[in-house]
Amino acid sequence: MFKTAAKYHLGQILRHKKHPFRGVVFDVDAMFSNTEAWYDAIPEDSRPRRDQPFYHLLAENDQSYYVAYVSEQNLVPDDMAGPVDHPDLPDLFGDFENGRYPLQFQLN
Repeated sequence: MFKTAAKYHLGQILRHKKHPFRGVVFDVDAMFSNTEAWYDAIPEDSRPRRDQPFYHLLAENDQSYYVAYVSEQNLVPDDMAGPVDHPDLPDLFGDFENGRYPLQFQLN
């Protein structure tokens, strides 16, 4: 049986290693769980391994807010230590405190 452990947690702020965006983790897949079309759209020499956690982020860059799906190998903890301004944050999380966002709801 395949077993993996996510390095990062819900409410944590991360940034992408190569692309200029940061975001808050709101869900984690133990391994790749997106569409084949999404995966195939990534240039072959840049495709992440499928057998690692993938994170759903409420992401932001200088131009916009969006949801990102990113492999663990491409993320690092954000060192800006400031809040993220994504407009959907209040739907899932409480106010920014101690460098992270606390969950606003009960998980199953």
